[in-house]
Amino acid sequence: MEGPFNRKLGSPDSRPSGPTRRTAVGLILAAPLLGACSSGGQVSNPFGPSAPEGPPGPQQQPLAVGTGNVKVGLILPLSAAGNAGVAAQSMKNAAEMALAEFQNPNIQLLIKDDGGTPQGAQQVTQEALGEGVEIILGPLFAGSVPATAQLARSRGISVIAFSTDSSVAGRGVYLLSFLPESDVNRIVDYSASIGKRSFAALLPDNAYGNVVEAAFKQAAGRKGRIVAFEKYAADRSGAARTVAQSLGSADALFIADDGDSVVAAADALTAAGANLRNIQMLGTGLWDNPRVYASPALQGGLYAAPDPSGFRAFSGRYRAKFAADPVRTATLAYDAVALVAALSKQGSQRFAAETLTNPSGFAGIDGLFRFRSDGTNERGLAVMKVASGGSTPVAGSPKSFGA
Repeated sequence: MEGPFNRKLGSPDSRPSGPTRRTAVGLILAAPLLGACSSGGQVSNPFGPSAPEGPPGPQQQPLAVGTGNVKVGLILPLSAAGNAGVAAQSMKNAAEMALAEFQNPNIQLLIKDDGGTPQGAQQVTQEALGEGVEIILGPLFAGSVPATAQLARSRGISVIAFSTDSSVAGRGVYLLSFLPESDVNRIVDYSASIGKRSFAALLPDNAYGNVVEAAFKQAAGRKGRIVAFEKYAADRSGAARTVAQSLGSADALFIADDGDSVVAAADALTAAGANLRNIQMLGTGLWDNPRVYASPALQGGLYAAPDPSGFRAFSGRYRAKFAADPVRTATLAYDAVALVAALSKQGSQRFAAETLTNPSGFAGIDGLFRFRSDGTNERGLAVMKVASGGSTPVAGSPKSFGA
């Protein structure tokens, strides 16, 4: 069966990439293209690039890239202040890079600047719909996604947004971001496969911690039991003492926070009398951080993250083209454009829900991913082991999704 998935999505060489694999549903899926988190490319903020701080600058003029017949909207906060605008520019570069590397796909990318605001998103979404786009990529921020979604749904147009807030996903609105739920499910499943069934957890009392808590309680309850669970605010000592007292009946300890906070939590546990060398430490992709690698207490800890090789390869090509390093979220824009470029060769249902939620998923820079019907995603992640100076894979990314 000939189709767009007998090649790697966005591969610099768009010819068929060798042997293909038929899935249970008959869709030909590429072998995983590339991979993800490496030193210098950490997912440093649990909820992606920081929201704009201060008023946006002058709105950038719309830009059309490519000459294909299938129009695709790309909405980014290009004029937003601070890191938001920097991230948006890097994602724009990555999108154009994907278009160039796919070698003349049948799409035209209509790039719009929403300034990082819901009002801006509403305005540019209306423009894009008026220009006949068949699908919209973006926005980046959770606050802007509903404004785009409302207009797109009224026209039956699918949206692939970049927010990491699962609450903005839904019918016809799919998130291509790094969601904490995938990290949690992967690391709990892997730890159970090596015999760890009794879990303790120490999580931050914030939005990220709330999302992780729900996923962890479900995953750990499915694979074993939770013997201790605490959340901490600015002072970790009380929660650490409570967890430390329960570690004798646990064989795995899960801490989900960014690099500095994970180290501080581990230090608080040690101060409370916990011997962390006697228990398997577990974490999420936010552990991909030099501070974690340098922490004696976290050596041998396991965390789930995209395979590092893909982001390294992507970064090398990006630097050669733009003489700068990409932001970590740039791969999302690349994969989104590569995906729609591949799907554009299909018929009238190319961006329909049935196509986008194919259970076999797709292959991108950061490995396998697939959209769920509720708009969230699942990623095929590797399991990495903390070591001084870096991390090493102990379990690779899956080659296909299970049934």
